[in-house]
Amino acid sequence: MTGFVVQAMSDGRIYVGNLPKDVQERDIEDLFFKYGKIRDIELKNNRGTIPFAFVRFEDPRDAEDAVFGRNGYGFGDCKLRVEYPRSSGSKFSGPAGGGGPRGRFGPPSRRSEFRVIVTGLPPSGSWQDLKDHMREAGDVCFADVQRDGEGVVEFLRREDMEYALRRLDSTEFRSHQVRVLGKHFSSLNRKFRQIQFIPRVFFFFLIKRSFNKKNCK
Repeated sequence: MTGFVVQAMSDGRIYVGNLPKDVQERDIEDLFFKYGKIRDIELKNNRGTIPFAFVRFEDPRDAEDAVFGRNGYGFGDCKLRVEYPRSSGSKFSGPAGGGGPRGRFGPPSRRSEFRVIVTGLPPSGSWQDLKDHMREAGDVCFADVQRDGEGVVEFLRREDMEYALRRLDSTEFRSHQVRVLGKHFSSLNRKFRQIQFIPRVFFFFLIKRSFNKKNCK
C-alpha cells in the first residue's frame, strides 16, 4: 500500500467515482451518511467528464467502512468506484493507482445467500424504492421486483437479514403494508398461487371428472 493511500486512510478521505451525470451533493450525502459524520463533500462535475467526488469523514474508521460498503454499489445505472485517493491534499488527481486496495476494500458480491422475500408491494414500487426501504436494516447488495407484487432483497450480512425479518415485516411501503419473509417462502407461495389461479371452470371440470370416475367403479 502506497504512502499516499495510507495518508488518505488516516485523514478519513475517500474517492467516489463513476457517478451519474445528474448527481448532486445531497445524493452523495444520502449515500454515505449512514457510515458516520461527514466533514465535507467535494463534487467534481465538469461538462464532458464522468462526475466524481471526495468525501471526508470525521473518523477515518468510518471512511474504511464506506469503502467496504459502497465500492461496487449500484447507484441508478452506475456502479460506484469507492476507494482511497492518491493524495490527501487540497488538490486531487484521482483514485489510488493499480485499481485501489484489495482484500477487504474490494467490491462486495452483487448476490448473497442472506435473502428475504417482500410481498404486498404496490404496482408503482420499483426495485430502487424497495432497496431504499430495506436499507434501514443494513447494506443491500441486490433487489428486484416482480409484477405480482413480490420482491427479493439480499443483504451483505446475516445480521442485516435477521434485522429486516424482525423489524421491517408489516411496515408501510408507499402507503402499502408489506410482509418480509424468509427465502423459503418464495417457492411455497408460488405453488399456492398456481393452485389459486386455476380457472374456476377448469376447477369444477376436475371435480366432476373425479366424481364420474368413482361412480364408474
